[in-house]
Amino acid sequence: MTQRRRRSLALLTSGVLALPLLAGCGAGEDEGGPAAAGPDIAATVREQVADGGVLRWAVDALPETLNAFQADADASTSRIAGAVLPQLFTLDAKGRPVANPDYLEKAEVVEREPKQVVLYKLNQQAVWSDGREIGAADFVAQWRALNGKDSAYWTARNAGYDRIEKIERGKNDLEVKVTFVRPYADWRSLFSPLYPKQVMGTPEAFNEGARGALKVTAGPFGLGAIDKKTGTAALTRNPRWWGRPAKLDTLVLTAVPRAGRPAALAAGKVDLAEIDRSGADRIALAHRDAGQVDGTHGPGAALTPAQATLSWALAHGADEAKAKEEQETRQKNADAVKQYAQEQSALRGFTVRKSLEPAYTQLAMNGASGPLSDERVRRAVARALDRKTLAEIVLKPLGLPAKPVGSHLALAGQQAYADNSDALGGQDTQAAQALLADAGWRKGGKLNEPAKAGAESAESAQDDSKTRAGAKPGPGDGTGDDGLYIVGDDDGRNGDLRSATADLGLRRARPGLPGAPAAGLRVLPQTPVRGFGANPADGIASFGRTDGPSAALAPASLAAQQEHVLLAQAETLAKGAAAAAGDAKAPAEGEEAREDGDAKEPAAAASPAPVPAPAKQARTSGAMLAKDGKPLSLRFVLPAGPGSEALRSVGERISQMLQKIGISTEIKKVADESFFKDHVASGQYDLALYSWPATAFPATDARPIFAKPEPAADGSLLVEQNYTRVGTDHIDQLFDQAAGELDEAQARELMRKADARIWAAAGSIPLYQRPELVAVKPGLANAGAFGLGTPRYQDIGWKKPTAAKGAKEGEKK
Repeated sequence: MTQRRRRSLALLTSGVLALPLLAGCGAGEDEGGPAAAGPDIAATVREQVADGGVLRWAVDALPETLNAFQADADASTSRIAGAVLPQLFTLDAKGRPVANPDYLEKAEVVEREPKQVVLYKLNQQAVWSDGREIGAADFVAQWRALNGKDSAYWTARNAGYDRIEKIERGKNDLEVKVTFVRPYADWRSLFSPLYPKQVMGTPEAFNEGARGALKVTAGPFGLGAIDKKTGTAALTRNPRWWGRPAKLDTLVLTAVPRAGRPAALAAGKVDLAEIDRSGADRIALAHRDAGQVDGTHGPGAALTPAQATLSWALAHGADEAKAKEEQETRQKNADAVKQYAQEQSALRGFTVRKSLEPAYTQLAMNGASGPLSDERVRRAVARALDRKTLAEIVLKPLGLPAKPVGSHLALAGQQAYADNSDALGGQDTQAAQALLADAGWRKGGKLNEPAKAGAESAESAQDDSKTRAGAKPGPGDGTGDDGLYIVGDDDGRNGDLRSATADLGLRRARPGLPGAPAAGLRVLPQTPVRGFGANPADGIASFGRTDGPSAALAPASLAAQQEHVLLAQAETLAKGAAAAAGDAKAPAEGEEAREDGDAKEPAAAASPAPVPAPAKQARTSGAMLAKDGKPLSLRFVLPAGPGSEALRSVGERISQMLQKIGISTEIKKVADESFFKDHVASGQYDLALYSWPATAFPATDARPIFAKPEPAADGSLLVEQNYTRVGTDHIDQLFDQAAGELDEAQARELMRKADARIWAAAGSIPLYQRPELVAVKPGLANAGAFGLGTPRYQDIGWKKPTAAKGAKEGEKK
């Protein structure tokens, strides 16, 4: 975990695809590669930025630790470290590491043979907040803590530090010489951030001393109070800072969940917040509607006229308990609408800055077991994907470059970027089908038994197939005893109708209607219901037989007819049931009825001849693929949270693309908190969508993501961060060679070869770069969507009034 945004866990994509309101300027081609989006930070020269002021910056949560080299460090840890600790190298707008002059006069490789030696010449003014000079003692303490030789240090990783042989003072106290046992190409990744020897000097100080406080710092800001009750961490201007002073007096990091950020922005709790697509759309709507709410969006927009009519009827009905309950609900809804309108008025004062985040979303394929353990099947899945279409789903409505990512190891704009996807090949339906045929998968194959997707048990699938196979459904199937579909909310389509009919009392057996359903409203499967539209888009629900055509509930104008029609339909069913019951109870000719009213058994001669059961036909996969009696069905795990709408939309489109080549998918939506831990990391999936951050040092940072899994003593696999479980010895060798290659051009070439091999193995398929959307108050300078670059905290501030006015007039023009 460092300023390079390295994370130990994958990232989930976020964004809502509902409203195509965000327009913007796209970027052009960058050095022959795909279009790259630069930073969008309202770049302003320092002279036009006011001195002083407070900036409240939203973060996901306060950090559990301030030690960036511990396993539970997170993005907030990195943000604080970036502002209060030495960063010897930072990243420019193209994601390239550059020496930070606030700490370094120079850093370079001065010897290659017999061993690599790097000489750091420190800024002579660089001091810790306690007045001590930054020097070799701090480098030595950090190396010893992170080289992996002392297990008492609870370190997250040791890459690079384990290659150092010794660290010593140079000609004077401002020079530090680092000698490596083996060449290390990514030496610039080391000592950023650099902690004081007080933190790194002992295991006790490393493990516990920097978790909740940093007594000594050396950045443009110092660490102030961390208040877990208010969820804030204050960074204050460092009076000992030798560089250009921070413009802000205070930078307050405020913990705000993603879903609550529009409300926090509107309430004035934060001035700067990364938001998802839904938040960006709200700001766009606020600007479009001049802060007014016209009822087309917000908490009241989903209420149909029919529902509004029913609500009014219940609130003014004879049932006092129901009326009171509905009145309270209506008041809550009215308050929510009012609150939303106030927020929209306030959100009009914010601007959305946007770029492409240094992270890409991929389709991960679990190659450890099941159909995807066959490389041909993985390659077929990849060849079925139209990656450009998938990128456009997420990025095109935002006005961002919507080209697929062509590398696992770099992003557009970085020097190491090269599109190596040709090693696998682009979208080609015929090629995908040929690969599947070669792997033994055929259409129309015989199926042995119902089976769930992937390696999952077939028990639940067998239950699900009862209705489809014609078996008698049971309670909870969504059908009645006669096999008719019961209105319900199992699939989300019938919930409005079910709740509406329940409120009107239609679910209860009506007096005088023997046999009326108690658990739901049953409708004749093939009898059209008068007043019900055929287009589901015209109504709020659809119902009918599970295997037959369905009708759609009428719009609000027919709300009054609905009750009448439904009651009439129920009465028809009830009368039919009563007549059938009466026929069954009628005594045979010449026989007396029993005293208890039950009919005697009819004469044997009157019994109809038994109908022979039809011969059982073998089940086949039809248009889908099967092999060895099993269908080609894959478990597709997606997060179910409110910030993952874009990811689910992409997942559904992928399922459609796979269906065209005969692969069925079972989409499983799981809670966000369990998505990664319980499914991706544990291998309980076939397909999954998640993101990895980009890095300026792929030979070091990306190696664990693509390393070949190794068997452990207990028979399990040690996967590091390779959650697809797909890797090869050759890929590992290329990473190792690149990490030790001091010729930068040759190191990049080795990384491109490794990336081509990763493409060919088809464990993960990069799709698109994540959008970065940041809401900011007007007048905030040098902050927003940073893209591939590192924030320069001391330059962030509020524009002077004259500069802000000029910028606003320029925007109008």
